[in-house]
Amino acid sequence: MCGIAGFFDPRRRWSPQDGQRIAAGMAAELVHRGPDDAGAHAEPESDLAFGFRRLAIVDLTEAGHQPMVSASGRSVIVFNGEIYNAEDLRRDLAARGIRFRGHSDTEVLLEACEAWGINETLPRLIGMFAFAVFDRTTRRLSLARDRFGKKPLYLAQHGGAVLFGSELRALRAHPLFEAVQDDRALSAFLRYGWVPAPLSIYKDVEQLPPGGLAAIGTDGAVRVERWWRADDIAAAAKANPLEGSDGELLDRLDDVLKDSVRRRLVADVPLGAFLSGGIDSSLIVALMQEVGGGQTKTFSIGFEEAAFDEAPHARAVARHLGTDHHEFYVSSSEALATVPDLPEVWDEPFADSSQIPMLLVSRLARRQVTVALSGDGGDEIFAGYNRYAQMAAIMRIVRRTPGAVRWLARLGHGLVTAPALAPLHGLLPPLLHSRAERWLGRIAAIDGVEIFEPGYRMMLQQGLEPERVFPRAEELQEPLWSGQLAHRFPGVTERCQMLDTLSYLPDDILVKVDRATMAASLEARAPLLDHRVFDMAWRLPERMKLRQGVGKWALRELLYRRVPRQLVDRPKMGFGVPIDRWLRGPLRDWAEDLLDARRLSQGGILDADAVGKLWQRHLAGQNWQYPLWCILMAEAWRRRWL
Repeated sequence: MCGIAGFFDPRRRWSPQDGQRIAAGMAAELVHRGPDDAGAHAEPESDLAFGFRRLAIVDLTEAGHQPMVSASGRSVIVFNGEIYNAEDLRRDLAARGIRFRGHSDTEVLLEACEAWGINETLPRLIGMFAFAVFDRTTRRLSLARDRFGKKPLYLAQHGGAVLFGSELRALRAHPLFEAVQDDRALSAFLRYGWVPAPLSIYKDVEQLPPGGLAAIGTDGAVRVERWWRADDIAAAAKANPLEGSDGELLDRLDDVLKDSVRRRLVADVPLGAFLSGGIDSSLIVALMQEVGGGQTKTFSIGFEEAAFDEAPHARAVARHLGTDHHEFYVSSSEALATVPDLPEVWDEPFADSSQIPMLLVSRLARRQVTVALSGDGGDEIFAGYNRYAQMAAIMRIVRRTPGAVRWLARLGHGLVTAPALAPLHGLLPPLLHSRAERWLGRIAAIDGVEIFEPGYRMMLQQGLEPERVFPRAEELQEPLWSGQLAHRFPGVTERCQMLDTLSYLPDDILVKVDRATMAASLEARAPLLDHRVFDMAWRLPERMKLRQGVGKWALRELLYRRVPRQLVDRPKMGFGVPIDRWLRGPLRDWAEDLLDARRLSQGGILDADAVGKLWQRHLAGQNWQYPLWCILMAEAWRRRWL
């Protein structure tokens, strides 16, 4: 796992020495992603330079150093990630006469791209990755990203040059970079709590999409295509379903999961796993114990607030499986001490409050291991979120009387927001009033014949309608939410799963995990996000995922083979913290500084009056924790980076 950066400049404004210095400076911003080694390279023609920071995981010798030049001297690469089938590919390449200098997966990837071409190499890879490879013969630069977007890659075009990097901070270190906020991105952030790809918070900077491949020509022109799409793969898998009894299908899934875990145990450094005691992480740890042949180190975080404390559940599972378990109970003061770090760790606005425990458990794990496996992806792929059942219930109601429901919602929303009725609002409990306002507003906003995507988007959003607090709000018309998935995924659950896989998973969950773990110089691996697991899950009958209203049926059954049911059968808990209470108590001074009307007005971005009213309503007992967290993270980011 590493940090990569670089640029391609057809105008050749810098000498090779200056280009190498600039690329090294870009990579230096990513030292947390790679504290073990650094490298920089510039082409003699002075149009291209690569920078690199290394977190050494496989082949700790000099043979794994990057930027790396191929054996023939034709190609140069910088690579962030892991290729889990590198040894299989190495054998295929060796059969073609290619001789390897070391045993790093970087060298395998580089030689594969040269031998087979990048378009043929990408589908062969099992792994997580973001890389840039330059062909000296054609003078072509190619940038690629893994299927689900586990590893980030930003791409900017400034002054005729193309800049790229694992994080935005690396691009900012280039002399041509212009830090201008993109209002479309901020608008989307205020709604969702994350910035959806391909946008970034800066103008003229994009995220390469998951499964994306960018080709940069000699003139600097950028062409982006998708070499893998989750919706295409899932639709094809649905058309080729698996047949068999429940037991037979469970056995087949078990074999695929075991292989996925086994491949992710390859490392030349200490390795462990995150364990919450939930279905996904418990199954991953159980499989690690089975196929790893040793005592797995497991890590969990506990909180003083019982409603947020999963540590006892994790401890019970760890005891049963016999892991080397480590837990860290976090006091409110210790958790709160991380809050000022958040805009530094996430150098783009990000407002999933579970970022706090994720950062804390990553720091805990890094004390003993360099790699940690996680259960990310289980909810999206095996239908585990409670909101899927909620959405199905909403759709049943709305489809019966959509016009009447929207009319009643508009009427109710008007009653709970009308200034003239403010004295009556006090008759409602504050928490009920705030919830009624949010949900009635969401239902009332649904319009048109196709109401599925607007409804589910409202269920997903952590913030609020951006125009309420952002006068320059300008929302991008996202094709994903236009109903384009309806014909291939007509069922409620399957369409929710696909919408999550294409948005919430890469833009929220994987961003959270990548930035939190890499801030601690820790590599996270997600066996459930192996593309072979994904393909098989979509070939399984729906009964293997959702049964009697309970999701992740197949994963549960595989876990019950290894862990007593009573240890893991419990209501789903979010990996969260009590932000609502913290904002009224220990975080109040921090929040009021960020929400200061004078400073907000000077910033010229958010409506200080609207924000102030929302804050006062929260202090009065209404619960606006998530919209306020979005606003606070936006302002904290602005003060740090703009």
